[in-house]
Amino acid sequence: MFSFLKADPKKKLNKEYGELLEKAMQAQRGGDIRLYSELTEKAEAVKARLGEVESRTLDK
Repeated sequence: MFSFLKADPKKKLNKEYGELLEKAMQAQRGGDIRLYSELTEKAEAVKARLGEVESRTLDK
């Protein structure tokens, strides 16, 4: 009934993914390659979760 009030998990994950990539880019520009690789790994994990959420919504 009130499904329009629920937060969209895809939107949240997309935002988190973009923020992690932005932080990773800044770390790379700053010369911190270790932090860059850690943030990129986290971003890829978020991207995988996003794919799972999208596949669940397509299955319904």
